[in-house]
Amino acid sequence: MHIPDGYLSPQTFLPLYGVMVPVWTAAARKVRRTLRTRHVPLLALGAAFSFVVMMFNIPAPGGTSGHAVGAAIVAILLGPWAACVAVSLALVIQALLFGDGGITTLAANAFNMAVVMPFVAYYAYRLVAGNSPAGSPRRVVAGFAAGYLALNAAALYAAVMFGIQPLIASAPDGRPLYAPYPLSVTVPAMALQHLLLFGLIEGVATALIIRYLQGADAALLSLNGGGGEASAGTVQRLRFGLGVLALLTPLGVVLPWIFQAKSGWGEWGAAELARLIGFVPGGMKRLGELWQAPLPDYAFAGPGAGVVTACLAYLLSAGLGIALLFFCARACGRLLTVREEK
Repeated sequence: MHIPDGYLSPQTFLPLYGVMVPVWTAAARKVRRTLRTRHVPLLALGAAFSFVVMMFNIPAPGGTSGHAVGAAIVAILLGPWAACVAVSLALVIQALLFGDGGITTLAANAFNMAVVMPFVAYYAYRLVAGNSPAGSPRRVVAGFAAGYLALNAAALYAAVMFGIQPLIASAPDGRPLYAPYPLSVTVPAMALQHLLLFGLIEGVATALIIRYLQGADAALLSLNGGGGEASAGTVQRLRFGLGVLALLTPLGVVLPWIFQAKSGWGEWGAAELARLIGFVPGGMKRLGELWQAPLPDYAFAGPGAGVVTACLAYLLSAGLGIALLFFCARACGRLLTVREEK
């Protein structure tokens, strides 16, 4: 779901920056008014969790892969505006450092995964959960619905962004300049994968985390209302869980290797796309190499490394990404949160 550079025309990505700059500004203002100092560790954990969970590439039928995003649980715990900040931070680190998603398309990716996902998840959860107690099984069902609907909504927006490119940007010979497939291809391709697989993964993961929190610290499920507070023990357990998840990230290399799955749908490199359609669109040639990430594809070892080396590089990338996100989230927290009187 990370749209690379070169797949969206300036007619698409520039207006999306025009949308996202006010949204990021509004998110910062909302967080400044609502997020408390005691919630900053959870903002950092949410950003890091979203980053790590997106490293788990799950093979899909057709030889592609995909992943969950983690935005739904962050929105449920801290509210959609805080989730917008947390997921946006993860997307910035992914794009700048690891080349996962483009620089020109950063606003588009943030709109899909840091705006559409959190808001759909938050309101779906509120609608299904209703006034049920924090420990009610209904909350678990609401978590599944929130994750499932949110990821599918984000995928649909990404599919539309891809699919409109041949309509708005083509060469004199009629060839598309950017993403080459029309809506009749992009919408079914993205929808089927997310409706039948990746949405289920996001929904189940969200539901399981809510079920765990119900037993460990149910107060967390009312944080976005301002009444809850995570105990020090809960924060430590969540950090431990994040560490375990980071240690498992090599599965994001091993599973695609076992099942011979390549990149996600719509995330092909120029050479791979040329094999699929017979040419590289002209606009993609101009924008595709605009930013050279220092560690592309989370690979310290460089392209062509063996699976063991790639797994070690993935581990190092996960650790580096978590460290950077903890630093960035805490810095944002100091700037944006309301300090509480002792």
